[in-house]
Amino acid sequence: MMATQYEGNKTFTIFEKEKEQPSKNEVRIKVAFVGVCGTDVHIYHGMMDKRVNIPVTIGHEMSGVIDAVGEGVSDFVIGDKVVVRPLDDRKVKPSDKGFNHICEELKFIGIDSPGAMQEYWNVPAFVLHKLNNDTDLKLAALIEPLSVATHDVRMSGLQAGETVVILGGGPIGLLIALVAKESGAQVIVSEINETRIAKAKELGLTTVNPMQVDVVAYVKEQTEGRLADVVFEVAGVQSALDVMTEVAGIRGRIVMVAIHGEKKPVDLFKFFWKELKLIGARVYEKEDYEKSIALINANKLPFEAMITDVQPLSNIQQVFENIDKNPDGMKVLMDCSL
Repeated sequence: MMATQYEGNKTFTIFEKEKEQPSKNEVRIKVAFVGVCGTDVHIYHGMMDKRVNIPVTIGHEMSGVIDAVGEGVSDFVIGDKVVVRPLDDRKVKPSDKGFNHICEELKFIGIDSPGAMQEYWNVPAFVLHKLNNDTDLKLAALIEPLSVATHDVRMSGLQAGETVVILGGGPIGLLIALVAKESGAQVIVSEINETRIAKAKELGLTTVNPMQVDVVAYVKEQTEGRLADVVFEVAGVQSALDVMTEVAGIRGRIVMVAIHGEKKPVDLFKFFWKELKLIGARVYEKEDYEKSIALINANKLPFEAMITDVQPLSNIQQVFENIDKNPDGMKVLMDCSL
């Protein structure tokens, strides 16, 4: 079987290895497609060399078909189409308060342990979600990032008829926008990159460029002065932190989706003055995956347009180099059968 490894120094290698029989309570998946995540790109750039165990096979946005079943697995059979929810939460403690998806000793499969960028992948059965027999496996590779979006929207408490502003029109920002729109919200995306603005408009989303338009004034005009009920901060830049408290209306909810590795200034007075709420949202839970699977199966949203390229797994080095050259794309998938 073909497998890939990140070797450090922006280098991937491709090698042949023997397929392994699944251990007790494991399955072996014949991987169909793997999406390249922003975290994978960070690994490629060496930003996570202190965390990953080099050399390592990475990848966690995937779809595939069960190829072999280990002892003790009863809920899945050979031939089942599946996706993996890549959270190893077996080391839970009372202090985690039952929130296993963000437990203190959580391990992320595909980062902290071998991932999906290989032809066959052995994983514990408890991380699997079963798909319908007719589920498109290419679209199913979007279920992991889509589950980030469904989790974010669920955490926001979004109600139909509310106004949503999304700061940042990258892959996660646009998936949040699609989920929020499907939930019945009025959605406005703020993005400065013209390529991503064009993609958002292709998806049928109202989009403004804050370099050209006063976003706060625009949202105020669109809402008869009420401003946003929910703001998703997805951009991860100071300008987004500055505007999020301005564009949120009275008792607005701000969902922090972006990862800010360093402390940043935030206008706390606005939280007092408008009784705002700040909500953290990290990864996903089982119900978010099931919601995402239902959305993919329904196929009423333009998920196909989120996929900007599909390349054979054997082109892994070129895939990451091309993402560096064109970081404005949405979702690149690798076909693990090629």
